Amino acid sequence: MGKKQHQKDKLYLTCTEWSTLYGGRTALQNLLDATADHQFRRLPLDHCSLSLQPFTHPYCNTKGVIYDLANIVPFVQKFGLDPFDGTKLEMKSLVKLLFHRSNDGNNHCPVLYKIFTNNSHIVAIRTTGNVFSYEAVEELNLKAKHMKDLLTDEPFAKKDIIVLQDPKDISKFNVCDFYHIKHQLSLEDEEERNSTFTLRNINNETKDTLKELSELEANKEKTETKVAKKETVKADKFNSAHYSTGAVAAAFTSTVMDPIWSKLEPAVLDEDFIKYSKVKKKGYVRFVTNLGNINLELYCDQTPKTCHNFLTLCKTDYYANNIFHRLIKNFMIQSGDPTGTGTGGQSCFGKPFDDEIKPQFSHEGRGVLSMANSGPNTNKSQFFITFRSCKHLDKKHTIFGRVVGGLEVLDKMERIKTDEKDRPLEEIKIIRTAIFVDPFQEIEDQMKQQREELEIEEKATKDREAMASKKKAELKTHRSGIGSFIDLNALKRGTDDNSEGLVPKKSKPSTVGNPGRGGGFGNFSNW
Repeated sequence: MGKKQHQKDKLYLTCTEWSTLYGGRTALQNLLDATADHQFRRLPLDHCSLSLQPFTHPYCNTKGVIYDLANIVPFVQKFGLDPFDGTKLEMKSLVKLLFHRSNDGNNHCPVLYKIFTNNSHIVAIRTTGNVFSYEAVEELNLKAKHMKDLLTDEPFAKKDIIVLQDPKDISKFNVCDFYHIKHQLSLEDEEERNSTFTLRNINNETKDTLKELSELEANKEKTETKVAKKETVKADKFNSAHYSTGAVAAAFTSTVMDPIWSKLEPAVLDEDFIKYSKVKKKGYVRFVTNLGNINLELYCDQTPKTCHNFLTLCKTDYYANNIFHRLIKNFMIQSGDPTGTGTGGQSCFGKPFDDEIKPQFSHEGRGVLSMANSGPNTNKSQFFITFRSCKHLDKKHTIFGRVVGGLEVLDKMERIKTDEKDRPLEEIKIIRTAIFVDPFQEIEDQMKQQREELEIEEKATKDREAMASKKKAELKTHRSGIGSFIDLNALKRGTDDNSEGLVPKKSKPSTVGNPGRGGGFGNFSNW
């Protein structure tokens, strides 16, 4: 038994455990990183895996993937592949399914009369095509060793049981992993491939899935276009760093990189970084709502990135006609989502940005302006204004301003009643926004003017140097014929000076020290 093996066993959670192991910042970030590249979009059970629409004549393959007959036949005739995983597929290997419906029109088990849901364990019999609950087949066929169809009494083997849905393994219902989705296999023409007006009778889940897939593809193309068109920014007096890019050293030490023979260039700082470092004043914005005006003071000098995002969205009328979708009395009121659902919104940077937690700011008092988020470093466009102190939100949400005018409007908002989902029963809308002071725009204009002046000065310097070199290059003609550019008088004067310099002059004796003595400095009287 080792000593001190239980010294960390405490009856409470330490700060390190809370922040790293049990749902803290690191744990949440790891979860976000794990799910960033792999997204899951569930296909309902009663939908065709090829058209993503409700099926009318269901057929399935040996893996239990369901298709509609009208969609799978032309697909197999054209490609000869299984739309699910890309393997070879023949029509004779498909099994026709017979779903039984209840009085309410829902698919159910014809033996146990249980409604099929997304969490039901469902199987089909290959020989008959009847669809049952796995519980019925397990109890009445497998355990009873009565291998006959429960409806037709037709015999079947254990290998004839096809699992259509297993709640423990729903990976085959992930639309993002379908072979025909990944490789964009379609029976339609190229110009009709992206059109959705032909889709009818699709539920909201399928519609959302198609919308998200199209958005992902559009964002991917947009990112590739931006990367292709990205130009190198030239370093100048304002954005040049005190360190280099390291390209010369990397090219010298690495055989992978191309050699760089140019001079050592300094690294280029981000334009926003330079802009934020120059901001020394606060910003002021007004919200014009249907209940009155609210004036806001923004801490641009303390939380520059958050305020820059907020001012940019106000400048582009992003918050115009937005509603306050969440209101909790004695707590806060929230807005900033154009969809009005509380799940939308986008930052001006095109992606969520990091928190700017400042210890000098606290959610204390009425009228604190803070960012709403779904976790650490997930700020977008939504914000909230407090009705009371809520210090439990400190170090979780970025405080970037406060209300400096229109507190009586907050009183009107707080008195409005809400439903059970905290949505106001009366509409509270931001009609428009007005910017009084924008420090970032002032810095941009100032830097632009300074760059123009610097460019004019550099151009004038180059012109002066060019004129000087041109004058120096011009030769004076002293006479005609050969040697017309040689000044014989200057050569003659130079010869006379040299001849005089050849005669040595007598040097005066040094007066330092006593000349009567052989050495020493004496009493320094001659100094």
